[in-house]
Amino acid sequence: MTSQAVVLVEGVSDQVALEVLARRRGRDLVAAGVAVVPMHGITNIGHHLAHYRTLAPGTRIAGLYDEAEERFVLRGLAQVGCERTTPEPDRTWLEARGFFSCSADLEDELIRAVGPETVEGLVAAEGELRSFRTLQKQPALREWSLHDQLRRLMSGRSGGKERYAALMAGAVPLDRVPRPLAQLLARI
Repeated sequence: MTSQAVVLVEGVSDQVALEVLARRRGRDLVAAGVAVVPMHGITNIGHHLAHYRTLAPGTRIAGLYDEAEERFVLRGLAQVGCERTTPEPDRTWLEARGFFSCSADLEDELIRAVGPETVEGLVAAEGELRSFRTLQKQPALREWSLHDQLRRLMSGRSGGKERYAALMAGAVPLDRVPRPLAQLLARI
């Protein structure tokens, strides 16, 4: 293990977005000794924390997670002996340890930062606008906001989250990078 820092993320789309944003900010994470590791599900966080703490003591560990999954992060940290000793709110405590929460998920954060209309333009540039229009006509989705329809498009296709995470991370103005991503990049 040669990394000085490990960033644990839920999936590959989170990894891709962080790597694209770091490059856009002129940072080479590999050269800086930072490994971004997709855990393939937040419930694996305890295993990953134990693994890196055992194999690479002294390695700084940080992470990105979805708000609804906060309990798993707290539980994983407790499993490796990182117990709370202060009464501050969970989110504050986690951020002080390098773990940052996306409000719903990464796609939600990026769609809001880029803007749904701009993301729809990315869908068109990918040649998927016709398919997206078909999706929008589905009875269950007709009343959904453009934002939510876009999230559904990304999550409903194999590789969609990863592809659109890269596209949105490449399109977001650097002064509008979502807070959890900006804070995590600053931390590492």
